[in-house]
Amino acid sequence: MGFYDEIEIEDMIWDDAKGVFHYPCPCGDRFEISRKQLANGEDIAVCPSCSLVIRIIYDYLDFEDEGDDDEEVKEEEAEESDDNADEKFEDAVERLEVDLTSRMAEARV
Repeated sequence: MGFYDEIEIEDMIWDDAKGVFHYPCPCGDRFEISRKQLANGEDIAVCPSCSLVIRIIYDYLDFEDEGDDDEEVKEEEAEESDDNADEKFEDAVERLEVDLTSRMAEARV
């Protein structure tokens, strides 16, 4: 694959709103690459308006922890799911106890 250019990450601009590094393309648009892409070892940024491609020069170790955010979110979601399951179980037990109590009261009458 032929690259239009090789650009060091330090020469790119971080766009906090979009969550990407960008670099101007000669066509007037800009090359973009996210921190997550860099963490996944991707070093190619493509211009969305033309066919140009650049290679990003960066230190993978600076971005390797970026992928951990997704794992933390998944763990938190799993914990919330477990908490919801526990709450549903407790609610079911409580309804069963109430139902059992009311049936016992009816049986006494």
